[in-house]
Amino acid sequence: MSKYNLPDSRNENTYVYVNGLVKREAAAISPLDSVVQGGDAVWEGLRVYKGKIFQLEEHLDRLFASAHILCFENIPSREEVKKAIGDTLRKNNMTDGVHIRLTLTRGKKTTSGMNPKLNTLGCTLIVLPEYKGFVYGEDGLKLVTSSVRRNPPFVLDSKIHHNNLLNNILAKIEGNNAGADDAIMLDVNGFIAETNATNIFIVKSGRLFTPFAEACLPGFTRAKVIELARKHDIPVQEKNLSLAELYTADEAFTTGTMGALSWIKEADGRIIGKGEKGEMVKRLQELYAEAVEREAVMF
Repeated sequence: MSKYNLPDSRNENTYVYVNGLVKREAAAISPLDSVVQGGDAVWEGLRVYKGKIFQLEEHLDRLFASAHILCFENIPSREEVKKAIGDTLRKNNMTDGVHIRLTLTRGKKTTSGMNPKLNTLGCTLIVLPEYKGFVYGEDGLKLVTSSVRRNPPFVLDSKIHHNNLLNNILAKIEGNNAGADDAIMLDVNGFIAETNATNIFIVKSGRLFTPFAEACLPGFTRAKVIELARKHDIPVQEKNLSLAELYTADEAFTTGTMGALSWIKEADGRIIGKGEKGEMVKRLQELYAEAVEREAVMF
């Protein structure tokens, strides 16, 4: 396990929300809940900075869109979800350096089974806040390519931010077995999709490139980087990216809520660029930090 993702003792004796506030160690979910029965849930990751949450509305938009696509019923309102988040953070006096795992399940079933018609009791809302820094640190990522392909839309659309993450987990296992930080996942055509947990960018001759959002989740950190690049006259393009293009990039980095912008040092045994954090990554990290300071909203 990464030294940056180890358990934090400050999370002991905190409160979580499972359709109501409860002590973390006493929190429980029914064996009849849909997330237990079939991974039938949607989720979001949120970051808390200095008493504010970054990209909250975007994350809630995607949470509700995913629930709608999956035909959830009796969904809590946007204001109810916001209140649950705020109440949980205030109960724990958590204001900075916090990551929230926000989960909405289809809810408890009347009896065991796959059929959503067995869900008549409404959704289960879970708010899990934890003190958690950026999980990849600043040492540079070591990646390996997984044999597990990222789901194409005709199998399971990545635009649904669902809890069925087994293909990502299988890829992560391969990364673990190789002693890597994460695993690169390709699409069915052999182009780079993303890692098991993050989006990927490469830098070549002062230009940014990132895979099309077809077999990858178009993450909000990814979207913010693209927006900032365009605003500051940095050429950026979505395209099919091969592993060869990653190996020969001047710089490369990943994006995601858990790690923000994390530079890639090595991929499949190839050192990327000079094997150190490049000037483009440094500049984008600074622009991203400024955006967080400017745009995060009070909870």
